[in-house]
Amino acid sequence: MLLICFNQENSIDAAIDGALAQDYPNLEIVISDDASADNTYLRICDRVKDYEGPHTIKVLRNPKNMGIGGNLDQAVRQSHGALIFIAAGDDVSLPHRISTVVTHWLENDCKPNLIAAYLNDIDASDQFHGVIRISDLSIYESLEDWSRRGPPHVIGAAQAWTRRLFDEFGGIPNGVVGEDMVMAFRAIASGSAVTLPIPLVNYRRGGITSQRKSLSAADVIKGLRRKLGSSQTELRCLLKEAHEAGASQYTLSFIAHKLDKEVFIERIFRARNTSAKLRVCYLHSQQAVDFRIRIFVYAAAPWLLAPFFCIKRMRYRKL
Repeated sequence: MLLICFNQENSIDAAIDGALAQDYPNLEIVISDDASADNTYLRICDRVKDYEGPHTIKVLRNPKNMGIGGNLDQAVRQSHGALIFIAAGDDVSLPHRISTVVTHWLENDCKPNLIAAYLNDIDASDQFHGVIRISDLSIYESLEDWSRRGPPHVIGAAQAWTRRLFDEFGGIPNGVVGEDMVMAFRAIASGSAVTLPIPLVNYRRGGITSQRKSLSAADVIKGLRRKLGSSQTELRCLLKEAHEAGASQYTLSFIAHKLDKEVFIERIFRARNTSAKLRVCYLHSQQAVDFRIRIFVYAAAPWLLAPFFCIKRMRYRKL
């Protein structure tokens, strides 16, 4: 089990306790702190220093921040075992998580390359808000399904994947944040991804990768620009691997279109004046007209949207 954390001093204790409480007997737990600026690493050391249970624990600390993908990649390379479980520093794995997934994997002759599960939606106070149901990955039998059905909804905090999948594709590309989608894509390419329709992780709202409600144009713009670099890295990775897997032209075009969309957003916000932004809109004519107009307004005249967001904030406060 890999427990990946960064600046999560308020939740790391519970995440570690969830890992240590696993009822599977032969477990290696690698805890990797990504150069946190708070007391996360100190809390990790304090939490595990007197542990005398059945699990093997390895604590890592990166000398500089590597990002989610980089932190995860090096943690995998410091681990052993054929099946790798992903855990985040603000979520809690239920005690039977490992044993449940391993049982399913063994019963299916170790064939699934990725096994995902549902999650319990909790907040910072551990209040339960329902079950988060991700996509049924078993219906994605090929990359053609991935493109024609649309990318599945996945959450990495409840994923487990095989070391052979990691090794086959040479690890996780530098700069990737959404490793959950990358690994699911790879597993679908290999024809062996499944979902267990039971919650195995308490998934905490407000985490590092959580999306927040946008109540102003500035919020939307921040959201649009927040993951542009990592999204382009991920899509270029998927496009390259789709080519190598002999994917159909439809699938290649589908990924290329999504990549062009991210490039369009980046370029229009970087353009220095209105005429330059209009030129970007013209050059990316393969994107839908209404989408280009909407992004142009956010980039060139966000003040036009003030009345819309005023109404949205009023409605939100009434909820």
